[in-house]
Amino acid sequence: MATPSFNVTEAKQRQLIERMERLGVREQDLTEKFIRGTGPGGQKTNKTSICVYLRHEPTGIEVRCARERSQSTNRFLARRLLCDQLENRNGDGPEAVQIAKIRKQKRRRARRRQSSED
Repeated sequence: MATPSFNVTEAKQRQLIERMERLGVREQDLTEKFIRGTGPGGQKTNKTSICVYLRHEPTGIEVRCARERSQSTNRFLARRLLCDQLENRNGDGPEAVQIAKIRKQKRRRARRRQSSED
């Protein structure tokens, strides 16, 4: 299956495709729908189907993206969001590292508090 074309630079597109391959996400596994946008943006946003809905069938992860007014840019961003969620689910993404760091700090503070009360 041919890779989709997005409204971004070739370098960013290549980076996304490599990231998807590394995570094991194939285009065949994605269900893509275009729905009408909501929220600020006025009549144009509410009349056009720029919001991209992606569902990764093997994991069941769903993503919606309507950040930009361009449908092709939102398709790119939705795939990036999907990759972010898959990385965080596996525990090796940047958000997962940050969460682990905060948990470690909280445990350390709780031990200090407990030892000072004794």
